Amino acid sequence: MYQHRFTCGSETGLAPGKIVCVGRNYAAHAAELDNAVPEEPLLFIKPATAAVPFEAPIHLPPGRGSCHFEGELALLVGETISNANPGDVPPAIAGLGLALDLTLRDLQAELKQQGHPWEKAKAFDGACPLSPFVKLDWLPDWDGLSYSLWLNDELRQRGKTNHMLTPILELVAYISSYFTLQPGDVVLTGTPAGVGALLSGDRLVMQLEDDWLRVETSVA
Repeated sequence: MYQHRFTCGSETGLAPGKIVCVGRNYAAHAAELDNAVPEEPLLFIKPATAAVPFEAPIHLPPGRGSCHFEGELALLVGETISNANPGDVPPAIAGLGLALDLTLRDLQAELKQQGHPWEKAKAFDGACPLSPFVKLDWLPDWDGLSYSLWLNDELRQRGKTNHMLTPILELVAYISSYFTLQPGDVVLTGTPAGVGALLSGDRLVMQLEDDWLRVETSVA
């Protein structure tokens, strides 16, 4: 069963909660899927049952079409956040990590065409591999973070927080105006361009900054 972990080896003491995600927070990603850039953050939620350890093999859901990877920066919530201002957010973030927002792209396209919610395509069991979190004993430069994703040794995604349409602190504050964020919840901050389909045998590596965190997984 998935449990939140810190990279330093200490326990987080936080039970996994909901995973709040934002769609189309990078303009280039919206463009690559021929989607309009939203005027405000496009939110959806994965349940705690979607979370699995990043290093666990990815099992593609059979018979449900193409499954795409979307690499994202993840925030571990350590304190309750509700109706917050951006300046209230930093002390409530317990850790920084990396995640995959696995997406059943064919199913998502069908659901969008019908005007239906995306949960069946985004919130299935195992749809959110999560890395251990870097414990935040300091305040990072929220607008100066970067992360990368390689697929089979090819660089496919390079995310920079200063390219986000809604910056991190503003995003978390916005989320908290609709959903109270509780300790153990996770926020996924959006994916940059370069997403694609996964195949059996693929190997994925993600890295936060140059040396903060490096994790890998493979597709069964």
